[in-house]
Amino acid sequence: MTLKHLSIINYKNIAQADLEFSPNINCFIGNNGMGKTNLLDAVYYLSFCKSATNPIDSHIINHNADVCMLQGKYRMDNNTTEEIFCAIRRRQKKQFKRNKKEYERIADHIGLIPLVMISPADNELITGSSDERRKFMDIAISQYDTSYLKALIRYNRALQQRNILLKNETIDITLLELWENQLVEDGSIVHEKRRSFIEAFTPIFNSFYTRISQSNETVSFDYVSQLNDGDFKALLIANRRRDTAMGHTTVGIHRDELEMLLDGYPIRKVGSQGQNKTYFVSMKLAQFHFLLNISGKTPLLLLDDIFDRLDSKRVEEIVSLVSEKEFGQIFISDTNRKSLDKILEKHHDNYRLFSVESGEISVVNG
Repeated sequence: MTLKHLSIINYKNIAQADLEFSPNINCFIGNNGMGKTNLLDAVYYLSFCKSATNPIDSHIINHNADVCMLQGKYRMDNNTTEEIFCAIRRRQKKQFKRNKKEYERIADHIGLIPLVMISPADNELITGSSDERRKFMDIAISQYDTSYLKALIRYNRALQQRNILLKNETIDITLLELWENQLVEDGSIVHEKRRSFIEAFTPIFNSFYTRISQSNETVSFDYVSQLNDGDFKALLIANRRRDTAMGHTTVGIHRDELEMLLDGYPIRKVGSQGQNKTYFVSMKLAQFHFLLNISGKTPLLLLDDIFDRLDSKRVEEIVSLVSEKEFGQIFISDTNRKSLDKILEKHHDNYRLFSVESGEISVVNG
């Protein structure tokens, strides 16, 4: 699958752009703060219906505008064409259209345009809260399993309703049990799919980490969930009094954790900057490989300024990896051409190079 053409109007600092892309490598050069990440984020938005960097839609509209529009034209793996359009207006519901037909539910779009993005912000997978690690699992699984996303949406709705009930002075037990039953049904689905994903994903991740690090370090995950050994319904009932006192639900898959281990220890405690970066880059490349094999679709790969703080050997291994045939269309941003030239020389003329300056994007090569 490839993104052939992208139109941008008023997306962050990019006032207007119409870009034709190479089906192979597309590189964006510019200083920090010029708009390279914003451009990649626009590509990300068309896959996930949200920004990778800002959860509030109104904040991605250019300060001098009231509407932002994105349009992407894709060539799918089966040679069909898909046109995705998005319009975001202040104080209005955003529009998402596929081939000029608006989605009834935006969630139905997830998985159509699979994508993996790697950026310095991914360090939050290691140093951030458990929310970041649950989000990684959710994004990975939702792109190939629509039933997972639907169960997760229903679970979060039921969780919100149970939490509202817990704050009331008097609680309707019948209604409480209704939402608890919904939590149990959908939470069990999410738990099992997360467990299965981590089990299948781990050996793929191990192989990428070993190759990039060129070391004998061992890496692994520990999926920690209250549902691993406990009956979810029984846990909800047993914790009703405590949950009522606290005003929120204290048990469930919304409290799951994914422990990231290096030689058996939490990497957030023992990892160096280089090890941390190798860890999350390996996770994302493994996610790409996993999605490709389980869905049969070739995801887009976005690499945003990932070569900084990696030694030359690790950079060379990443360059070698992404130059392999299984990786399809790649979008890369960087502040200098040193690492990019190593990739470009492997692709001869099968690339396009763009310059980004103050939101203006221009073609450096044809």
